[in-house]
Amino acid sequence: MSSQPKQKVTLWEFFQGLGKTFMLPVALLSFCGIMLGIGSSLSSRDVLTLLPFLDHTAFQLVFTWMSKVGSFAFSFLPVMFAIAIPLGLARENKGVAAFAGFVGFTVFNLATNFYLTATGVLPTTDPLILKAHNIQNIIGIQSIDSGILGAVIVGIIVYMLHERFNTIRLPDALAFFGGTRFVPIITTLVLGLCGLLVPLIWPWFAMGINGLGKLIHSAGAFGPMIFGSGERLLLPFGLHHILVALIRFTEAGGTMDVCGNTVNGALTIFQAQLSCPDTQGFAASATQFLSQGKMPAFLGGLPGAALAMYHCAHPENRHKIKGLLISGVVACVIGGTTEPLEFLFLFVAPFLYLIHAILTGLGFTVMAVTGVTIGNTDGNLIDFVVFGILHGIQTKWYMVPVVAFIWFASYYAIFRFAITRFNIKTPGRDTEIKAGDKAPVITGSAGKSGYNVPAILQALGGKENIISLDNCITRLRMSVHDMSKVDDAQLKALRAIGVVHLNDHNLQVVIGPQVQSVKDELDQLMKSAPDSAQPVVQNA
Repeated sequence: MSSQPKQKVTLWEFFQGLGKTFMLPVALLSFCGIMLGIGSSLSSRDVLTLLPFLDHTAFQLVFTWMSKVGSFAFSFLPVMFAIAIPLGLARENKGVAAFAGFVGFTVFNLATNFYLTATGVLPTTDPLILKAHNIQNIIGIQSIDSGILGAVIVGIIVYMLHERFNTIRLPDALAFFGGTRFVPIITTLVLGLCGLLVPLIWPWFAMGINGLGKLIHSAGAFGPMIFGSGERLLLPFGLHHILVALIRFTEAGGTMDVCGNTVNGALTIFQAQLSCPDTQGFAASATQFLSQGKMPAFLGGLPGAALAMYHCAHPENRHKIKGLLISGVVACVIGGTTEPLEFLFLFVAPFLYLIHAILTGLGFTVMAVTGVTIGNTDGNLIDFVVFGILHGIQTKWYMVPVVAFIWFASYYAIFRFAITRFNIKTPGRDTEIKAGDKAPVITGSAGKSGYNVPAILQALGGKENIISLDNCITRLRMSVHDMSKVDDAQLKALRAIGVVHLNDHNLQVVIGPQVQSVKDELDQLMKSAPDSAQPVVQNA
């Protein structure tokens, strides 16, 4: 890709990019949560009573190891966010940005520790004083626990410093400290000053977050519904990660004492209880915002919608869309990735997506009201087994199949009625190409990703049209010079699920679970292949 002048990042793009950076630590969280869940469940008294052969030293050592390794991500979650945010947002020299993120987070807490020591609050081991000032041990430093929000603020500041100073030129006498070396230096100074302000301003931040939490919890049974529906409604804009992070990792998702430690955030509470040997069952106030709420829609509703779309397709087209729908259902049920199915109807029938968002939120409320306590993040079949079935009937996992079946039938009936009544052009119902119309003929072949990446590049206007390229879980995110060169129809012919135009220069191409491979192949192609080597997409 040729060097281009940097475009100014809009506020909308910034928040989209910020939400995307959360995915690196959250993906690790999901994996570590599964390890922790398996390790803790298979060493529990209930499972050992049911399966006594597991009560063997070798097995229990393995399960204990899984629990220890799985707890890593939750012990160091804030510092991971502080590293991941500048890493994800930086346009160049990403390694320097990540290093500066760690430096900034450490200095931030050291400066706070200095202030508390200078004012006589520290050193102390008095639990009442520590609790009154919200002091915790942060990567070995006694500091005010600003949690994920503090880490996000650090990450954003580091990113801004990196973008401003990573190419700075200093006088010859100081040239050694210029360029990328200057980024951790200025980070140390700026975050060292910011850390001094934390004891003064953090109580106001905490009040705001607590106010959000009280607002959600004051809604009673409808609190989880507000969260669940809001998360679905923000998903098409790529902003849902921010709401999710607030509930999962800050006081907005609840506060609880677990094993003698004060823990904030729904997911953090759940994982702390998983790790605590004294915990009996899981807090319903935390799990009401977690996996269990997604399960009615993910395990029942969306598969029902997929079946309705299949039955509503023209009979001669059903074999063409069967693979698309099956792969979408598998991604949803097994992986907890819903966009491949949601984007099949989001653009052609936004009102159906609104109904889907409301029903997803209602699923959160139903799971909470019925007393289900299944945690973690994905709401898929793995979470259902590991955090539901394996933890015994006290999780009330048996309610999930019942509610999921009701959601399956409801989605199927609603989608089938709406598609046929309003003639919605879901897959397989598109107008057939008439005789004499020109159909695109695509040359080239699929790469390791399973997609014809060279043809995708041409449909995007060629490598010279692309300013920046990135991806999230299912979407390519990019900036282009000329949006008129982007061929939406061609991208969809190349198996893109949807194309979202955000403004005159920014768009997203919904690929699905293989988006990382597609993005990597695009990167490689733009670096190595000249324009003339690109395959030609012609009209027959």
